[in-house]
Amino acid sequence: MQLVLASTSPYRKALLEQLHLSFECARPEADETPLEGETVEDLVVRLAELKARAVQEQFPDALIIGSDQSAVLNGEILTKPGNRENAVQQLLSASGQRITFQTGLCLLNSRTGESQSACIPFTVVFRTLTLDVIEHYLDIEQPYNCVGSFKSEGLGIALFERFEGDDPNALIGLPLIQLNAFLRNEGFEILA
Repeated sequence: MQLVLASTSPYRKALLEQLHLSFECARPEADETPLEGETVEDLVVRLAELKARAVQEQFPDALIIGSDQSAVLNGEILTKPGNRENAVQQLLSASGQRITFQTGLCLLNSRTGESQSACIPFTVVFRTLTLDVIEHYLDIEQPYNCVGSFKSEGLGIALFERFEGDDPNALIGLPLIQLNAFLRNEGFEILA
């Protein structure tokens, strides 16, 4: 069966490439508006499946990977900052805080219509950050399209005291340990 990543995220694509698999990327068209009363965990799982199903008709004989991520800081859902000013504010708010990122993952078998899904948490604990440190970091990395205003796989690692979780790939947006388990359930062995 064909393997499809229902995402145009360069970060998810780079993670999946690490597994040395042949796959195609497809742009999912999905309304990402949260439902009233929906928890962040439920939101990311629902959106991961929605994204996978959005490309199902294009790929009738495929295993389709959908993923979505969000995080909450002090009761507010974090978004991609989009610009330097918002990134400064996000990082100032995150200074000395713990943020748990929730990553929804779905593997859809488009032939059967059956899916597997999960929410994988991963926590980052920020060290206390000064405005100078934040500005210097943003000058170098400019992570304006990253939820939380950092790239943990780059220089952003210097912003943290520690990580807590089972799969650090979940923080970047694609939990590879859980994906591997889902693929094995479909008879798709990466190391075969």
